[in-house]
Amino acid sequence: MPPPSPLQTFITALRDSLRDGTFVRLTLGGYHGAEPQLKQIHARRVLIKREDKLSFTYRYQTRDIAKNYALEDGVARIAEALESGFQAATLFTTAGDWTLDKNRLKKKAASQTAPAPLSHDRDKQRLIEPGNKPWLHALNITDAQGAVFKNAQDKYRQINKYVEILSHLIAETFSGPAAPALNKVVDMGSGKGYLTFALTDYLQGAGQTPEIVGVEFRPDLVALCNQIAEETGFPHLRFAQGAIADFDCSGANLLIALHACDTATDDAIAKGIHAGAELIVVAPCCHKQIRREIEHNKRSNDLDFLMKHGIFVERQAEMVTDALRALFLEYCGYSTKVFEFISDAHTPKNVLIVGSKNPRLTVRDPALLARIQAAKAYFGIETHHLERVLGV
Repeated sequence: MPPPSPLQTFITALRDSLRDGTFVRLTLGGYHGAEPQLKQIHARRVLIKREDKLSFTYRYQTRDIAKNYALEDGVARIAEALESGFQAATLFTTAGDWTLDKNRLKKKAASQTAPAPLSHDRDKQRLIEPGNKPWLHALNITDAQGAVFKNAQDKYRQINKYVEILSHLIAETFSGPAAPALNKVVDMGSGKGYLTFALTDYLQGAGQTPEIVGVEFRPDLVALCNQIAEETGFPHLRFAQGAIADFDCSGANLLIALHACDTATDDAIAKGIHAGAELIVVAPCCHKQIRREIEHNKRSNDLDFLMKHGIFVERQAEMVTDALRALFLEYCGYSTKVFEFISDAHTPKNVLIVGSKNPRLTVRDPALLARIQAAKAYFGIETHHLERVLGV
């Protein structure tokens, strides 16, 4: 009988560590597979409702996804992952650390001699910690001692998730010797300023002090946020009153617009493009303009069986609106990503459209414009508001 392969030996060591209680944690890396943006898998052992599980964290470029499996199912998934894309793995046990790298297996002395705790409900390390943050208290997220109010937990998790996503995008765009400097951030439709303050806090803590401007139409919120910014130590942050369509974004490197309603999202995207922003991040809200055009023109096509139902018309209008926004960004020289952001179990789903300025792309490519026009014709769209404000 041939000796076991390095992968088989590694999986046997994993099973043994789970059986004898020496398992600490496991990481998979070096991914070269078919799943876009997947980077790593981290596994730890947890107790959930008295059942022994392996908790997997799938690390993607802009988000994490957690899933729990029975022990043997988890072992099988690790073996499958190592056969279908992951080229490196490290198993940490109290008896020794096993490293599998491109079918080469090594074992060395244990780097951790105590088993990891099995508690599932561990406190998460967040980029915005609640203690000693006067702005969180001023915005009624925490009490005076820094404890998050029960009715503000969802909002606290949401701003942390947004900052986590933005931190990755900012690092990708503004890090490195040839990268542009992050000099000015504009947050369109900043509302009460939750994200604007959180991002300012994060950047300031990272040693970055760009000018940050929150743009909001309601004067009372602008006055409140400017007062909080002055009182809580953010000299580089200010809030301006006005409509998104009227604000001068000159010099903006990063433009953000979260839940700007309907065509206000288009106005924000256009402002970022006209300013030459290196990074544009929007979370659209409402999609009334395109839905009205689709319903009014009632174009007959292969989607008739869907479009006879109002709820499907609404969902289709959302997808078409945002897909065209991504195409217009690409037409203007931006690489795009569109993905669903889910902050936590109790926070609604959102779609993020991310545009990163790409000098390698052809600006105003006629072939891309033809694709846009064909998509519009298929759905009976005469004009997308974004093309109007872009002057396409």
